[in-house]
Amino acid sequence: MSACQRQPQDTVVPPQNGEGNGNVVSPRKKQRTSIPGATSKVTVVLGAQWGDEGKGKVVDMLATDADVVCRCQGGNNAGHTVVIEGAEYDFHLLPSGIINPKCKSVIGNGVVIHLPGLFEELEKNEAKGLTDWKERLIISDRAHIVFDFHQQVDGLQELEKGKQSLGTTKKGIGPTYSSKATRNGLRVGDLLGDFEKFSDKFHTLVHCYQRMFPSLEVDIKAELERYKGFAEHIRPLVKETVYFLHKALENGDKVLVEGANAAMLDIDFGTYPYVTSSNCSIGGVCTGLGLPPSTIGEVIGVVKAYTTRVGDGPFPTELLNETGELLQSRGHEIGVTTKRKRRCGWLDLALLKFTGMVNGYTSICLTKLDILDTLEEIKVCVGYRLNGKDIDYFPSSASELGRVEVVYETVKGWETITEGVRSLENLPPNARKYVRLIEERLNVPVKWIGVGAGRESIIAL
Repeated sequence: MSACQRQPQDTVVPPQNGEGNGNVVSPRKKQRTSIPGATSKVTVVLGAQWGDEGKGKVVDMLATDADVVCRCQGGNNAGHTVVIEGAEYDFHLLPSGIINPKCKSVIGNGVVIHLPGLFEELEKNEAKGLTDWKERLIISDRAHIVFDFHQQVDGLQELEKGKQSLGTTKKGIGPTYSSKATRNGLRVGDLLGDFEKFSDKFHTLVHCYQRMFPSLEVDIKAELERYKGFAEHIRPLVKETVYFLHKALENGDKVLVEGANAAMLDIDFGTYPYVTSSNCSIGGVCTGLGLPPSTIGEVIGVVKAYTTRVGDGPFPTELLNETGELLQSRGHEIGVTTKRKRRCGWLDLALLKFTGMVNGYTSICLTKLDILDTLEEIKVCVGYRLNGKDIDYFPSSASELGRVEVVYETVKGWETITEGVRSLENLPPNARKYVRLIEERLNVPVKWIGVGAGRESIIAL
């Protein structure tokens, strides 16, 4: 049954253990997990395209009813914007749920943390009205630290690539995950432990990068002194978060996970090498928080009503014309982190089918539908052709994806302003048809539709 037909009060629970077709239950009904004594499941919000889909707004909406909100991967290369009562909050490391005064916000072990950036982010959002965050923010002692020299190395690596550069944010994310993988990285727990050992490891890490990049200059003494101060600032916030989250589930708390970046930037399943350095698909939730797969309940894919991406890499439905410029200007498509203009194109259902296979979306939140309001006709990618033949898979290589021919379906626009609409029934008929087309092609229900910037502009179906 499509979202355009369901009653608003119904919640469809996906079949468990391969049995049945799902039952309609009360939204408050608890589901058991494999954790002994646990009575709740984790809700996950993931970007379904190349990022910038509006995950922050969705998390903020769901966080009003959550007890714990978590970030599981990425770093301050992510950027989520939340608008509340006219105030615009920008989050890069902080979970978007930090605004909710009643829930805890966890930065998990899979996140890489640039401490100066974190403190700057907290200061900026405090000035906008964020209060009492010290009572709610929890940082994993297993999270790796992004140092300033990681950011310098990020830039140096991009320069070395020349025309083959990846268009990274230069926030030091890739080099930090590289340090983690080569096992010479430093974690928050190292910083709060024996500082002499931390200092020795810091020296070793710096010298390792200086051998690779002789021009890299680091004032080791000054940096260590700075981090000694950072240690005392974050010490009260740091916990062993795996135990904390399992206890929360045992207590029946509602745990919400906010994915950063998006599926097509996943280091394994994205448009490699034009990707980020972490698993921003469903697997990153398990490894980045220490949660077993059986604890995951609803997986919400956040889908922009068209497609955008920042940086380089293949983009089959990109519009290098007036329509693309219209989407960019109407959608205010400027990167929160990079301030770069986002490339814009038509909605790509072939891409979404693939990310749905990987992530197993149980529902979709369709955002920025209002940006399409002025278009007479709208195209939707429904498949790809390669060398003149239809293909039933998503190409693994960037070069192959760059050669595909897009198969479009054209639908009529609604040419009506939807920004003030607050119910499905009041959406223009052609807008409802557009939503139904997405549901039918993806075989996933659309549960929410965004038609504006604020929290109040999300239509719940």
